[in-house]
Amino acid sequence: MKEKNSLKVIIVGAGEVGFNIASHLALENKDVLVIDENPHAIRRVSESIDAQVINGSGSNPSVLEAAGIKEAEILLAVTNSDEINLVACLIANIISPATKKMARIRDAKYDEYHDTFREHAPHIDTIINPEIEVVKTIERLMSIPGAVEVDDFADGRVKFIGIYLDESAKLAGMKLSEISSKIGKPIPLIAAVIRDEELIIPSGTDKLIPGDLIYFISEESTFLDALAVFDKLVEPISRILIVAGGQIGFRLATLLEEDSVYTKIIEKDPTRCTRLADQLNKTVVLCGDGSDKGLLTEENIKDMDVVITLTNDEETNILVSLLAKQMGAKKTITRISKFSYFPLMSTIGLEQVVSPRLSAVNSILQHIRRGKVLQAKAIKNEQAEVMEAVALETSDIVGKPIRKISLPKGALVTSIIRKDDVIIPSGNSIIKPDDRIIIFAKKQAIPKIEKILAVKLEYF
Repeated sequence: MKEKNSLKVIIVGAGEVGFNIASHLALENKDVLVIDENPHAIRRVSESIDAQVINGSGSNPSVLEAAGIKEAEILLAVTNSDEINLVACLIANIISPATKKMARIRDAKYDEYHDTFREHAPHIDTIINPEIEVVKTIERLMSIPGAVEVDDFADGRVKFIGIYLDESAKLAGMKLSEISSKIGKPIPLIAAVIRDEELIIPSGTDKLIPGDLIYFISEESTFLDALAVFDKLVEPISRILIVAGGQIGFRLATLLEEDSVYTKIIEKDPTRCTRLADQLNKTVVLCGDGSDKGLLTEENIKDMDVVITLTNDEETNILVSLLAKQMGAKKTITRISKFSYFPLMSTIGLEQVVSPRLSAVNSILQHIRRGKVLQAKAIKNEQAEVMEAVALETSDIVGKPIRKISLPKGALVTSIIRKDDVIIPSGNSIIKPDDRIIIFAKKQAIPKIEKILAVKLEYF
């Protein structure tokens, strides 16, 4: 039973992104309706999620009317077709101009029109381009060795980092309460530990165990010192091999050229190879099969700092990444689509993975959250979220110590950003009006956090 006045969201497209956003929102008691032409995709939603469904086209006016577009707060168009997503938003804009419209638009040919789509019909409030987000994620992962997650908050001044604790790490086996005294320096704020796929918000009595995935908060200015506490050292990256020269590969190579990083792309399609060679200035474009061991040997894969596999086939990406590691590549980053594959990756030795679909989900979350939420990121199979929000003077969390704030169990204020200062808070820290706060919350705590953000942190 949904709460009265719960957020109504219409999702056009029941693929991986649509399905996962619908699942995420339905678990939070949102009023969710999913539209898709594929009866199998619709059946999957109706059998797995507490959401209404319509088998039809989300770009059809009568279907949107039947879905209740006039009562919907948000329309989210995430089919695999940019054109259908644009038309769905255009029709929604005609029928219900007040409905907030969000669309996934991936093709680079639309990049220069994003502002036009916002300012003119179809008046899309938020355009989601997961390919651009994936390139940013790859860039962040390359900068930190062993990191499986690197998210920037507060305009890059705060980093939220996930790393695996190595067997040889000096912190292995230590209780959190003992670490600072034993190593003789303060440790960064550890927000969560993933152990055996279970998320734990640790206390001082908890020990860190090799194999733990540790999420910690650090200021950008001190994150190298924070990494050193976990025995992780940043190594310069000078040679990169990209397997597949599609949209993501091209965008990434363009970025790496700006940074003067020596880059090679292996691409199967001869026509695409010619286009890449014409469009890129410094990147070496090789026409061939990235899974060909002979070609990889010929291209000295053992000398590569990073091999990034970006084909549209995730099984190929997994196999090529494993092959590259076996042949001596220092590091791999693997593109994955299926959310169900994520828990398996670290088991087979592929810790750094990226997903356009997960990037799309994260982009969508920050715009769906109530309250003045500036960013929202789901972590580790969506077991938790990290949110950045603004505290306004109307809030009753302003002006009193954090320990006296009624935060739900499983939620933690990890940072306070006040003008130019970043504060890693204690229980006695006080939030002031216009502070930006970063909150870590387990999935079960998110509805209550969202209620706090909506009711107390923002004027209605």
